[in-house]
Amino acid sequence: MDKPLASAAVKPSRLLVCFAHLRWDFVYQRPQHLLSRAARTYQVAYFEEPFFEEGVEPHLRVRREPCGVNVVTPILPPDGGPQDIKALLDRFLAETPSSETVAWYYTPMALAFSDHMTADVCVYDCMDELSNFHNPPPGLCEYEDRLFERADLVFTGGYSLYEAKRRRHPQVFAFPSSVDAAHFRKARAGRPDPADQSGIAFPRVGFFGVIDERMDLDLVAHTAAKMPDTQFVMLGPVVKIDPDTLPRLPNVHWLGGKSYDELPEYMANWTAGWMPFALNAATRFISPTKTPEFLAAGLQVTSTAVPDVLRGYAGNGLVGIADRTSMARKLRETLSPPSPAWLAKVDGHLAAQSWDMTWAAMLDHLLRVRAAASTVALKVKGA
Repeated sequence: MDKPLASAAVKPSRLLVCFAHLRWDFVYQRPQHLLSRAARTYQVAYFEEPFFEEGVEPHLRVRREPCGVNVVTPILPPDGGPQDIKALLDRFLAETPSSETVAWYYTPMALAFSDHMTADVCVYDCMDELSNFHNPPPGLCEYEDRLFERADLVFTGGYSLYEAKRRRHPQVFAFPSSVDAAHFRKARAGRPDPADQSGIAFPRVGFFGVIDERMDLDLVAHTAAKMPDTQFVMLGPVVKIDPDTLPRLPNVHWLGGKSYDELPEYMANWTAGWMPFALNAATRFISPTKTPEFLAAGLQVTSTAVPDVLRGYAGNGLVGIADRTSMARKLRETLSPPSPAWLAKVDGHLAAQSWDMTWAAMLDHLLRVRAAASTVALKVKGA
């Protein structure tokens, strides 16, 4: 291991070990928002998926992020596997003193090397229905069954996921996507146009996020062809789909992935936003984080009929809903500046869904479960 999180000389503190299927540096989303706030209360170790390198002995690479989260990456030889990670995890825990430990799972697959780990509280933060994504890992559903048996708390990334999971565990709570409104509100004040966007004409309709099987590429091509006078700016990494399948029209601009800090600069120079999601198994349970982020930036946004977008934003007029036949018309309606009344309505809605509030509510559940366990232990000891 490159370096332990702490040494035996350090006073033990509370430790939260997160097991994730997403790399910390991939896209700044739910895990990063929550765990950066958790780091104010816990030592946080974010175990991401391993890197495989020729000629190495299994070890852990640990780096500390400015937010206080320690990103822990197993480095394995090409033939390495879960048993190697298990041994590394055991050594990591032995070298990291803690007065109590929280095990926090984003992927049930991590049980392959962590099911022996003793934790005071076990949390499954189910942010997606991973089994519905393209090429899910073998055994995922079986590992999720085991995680439901092990977990003390289950949080879900949206209401559709809550409805799907709530009968599988007695302690399931819905925490749909929240927002750092202050970060995205920077876009309302105007920002310099980024160099790779500055040559694109107006009006501009923008998208940001992972570009994968959840995007309806046919809808993108159809809408762009119907609106040749409008430019479509598409930001995000292309994952699990062939980049050659992306529509290549003169008014569609694929600018690649951008950092979280860069997004307000791009959004400040868009006319409107859109979310051209395919309506398929992969989007059945999503609660797109970008929905409130578009709104915080002051952008009117149009989406396909994703269930959680319908439930949380369409009925109150915050997000327009369209399909293939109506998308171009709906988008044209958003190319005029939003009214002050609409922006005030947006801000009132977003005031109730900050990441600070979400983490505070999650922490309350953690402390409640921990207190209940301590009470039971004291009663057993007293008996």
